[in-house]
Amino acid sequence: MTTAKHTTPPKASTVAKDAIALLKADHEAVSELFTEFEKTRSVAKKKTLVAEICTALSVHAQIEEEIFYPAVKAALKDKLLVPEATIEHASLKELIAQLDGAEPDGEMYDAKVKVLSEYVKHHVKEEQSEMFPKAKSSSLDMAELGARMAERKADLLTHEAHA
Repeated sequence: MTTAKHTTPPKASTVAKDAIALLKADHEAVSELFTEFEKTRSVAKKKTLVAEICTALSVHAQIEEEIFYPAVKAALKDKLLVPEATIEHASLKELIAQLDGAEPDGEMYDAKVKVLSEYVKHHVKEEQSEMFPKAKSSSLDMAELGARMAERKADLLTHEAHA
């Protein structure tokens, strides 16, 4: 029975990440998916990668908007970074909606993925260079915030898997 308990530490370590570490890990994972997309010529592989990218970005945006952004906005009394990031999310969501379930049928599909990738890179750069350092130096409990975000992310991914 003790061996069954040893199968859970990977989840526990995910939960133990602070909020910024969790978000940065998401950023890196999506960046790798975009890189893989750029390298592949397989239509089936493109479709699979885009589905993964769309799910990852949708879940990531949701935990940021539900948990991270409100906490940062309150802690920093922010009136610029969070609203700007929220607007950027709206643009990302629009492209995700256009790609969701679409067939990788040529240049317009590839162009949408390329623009989505560029938007994400821009968004990530701003978060990591501006928002994250300010959030880190605030009074926010990043471990507690990270635990809430990891739990919500797991719930959303479970829901996505059953959808």
